[in-house]
Amino acid sequence: MPAKQNPLVVGLDITGTFIFAIEGALAAIQANLDLLGVLVLGFSTALGGGIIRDVLIGASPPAALRDWRYATLALTGGALTFICYRQVIAVPHLALLSLDAAGLAIFAVAGTEKSLELGISPFIATMMGTITAVGGGALRDLLLTHVPAVLRTDIYATAALFGSIILVLLRRAGLRPKPAAFFGFIACFIVRMLAIHLHWHLPSVNPVHS
Repeated sequence: MPAKQNPLVVGLDITGTFIFAIEGALAAIQANLDLLGVLVLGFSTALGGGIIRDVLIGASPPAALRDWRYATLALTGGALTFICYRQVIAVPHLALLSLDAAGLAIFAVAGTEKSLELGISPFIATMMGTITAVGGGALRDLLLTHVPAVLRTDIYATAALFGSIILVLLRRAGLRPKPAAFFGFIACFIVRMLAIHLHWHLPSVNPVHS
């Protein structure tokens, strides 16, 4: 792995990769896919957002494709979920939702921090943080032929965007990367969990049927 990579970004990316690999594998199992399908969906969910981010900001080849740890963790997370599925689904639903919110927050701050590190403008950096957080899930849903959950679920991408904005504002205020990332993570995580408990939704228009 290139020595210039920021250890903070790498650590966040690796943690988020394992969490989202589990999420993708669970979705694949619930869709009755076989082992290969579980591994593919776990891999796509875990790495899709980061790959899209890296391509858009010109960090190529994407870190997920040149550092063996990303693919290894994604496939390991998928395989473990397949093997230990009964134990995984025995975990309380709230704990799984919390894990998903944590993965969302981790990827949001990782994508934002990496973009800022490469000199991307703060506004675009927040967009890249959001894409990192939700891109893998959107790819997962498309592979399962579903409308991406990010376009229809309660506050999700908005929570990632909020966490990214907090990180950027704190960095511009002079806070160092690690504490800024921590507060960005907390902001995203809290908004997402509040949205779940309070059933927050963005406004939408009910279609008129003739």
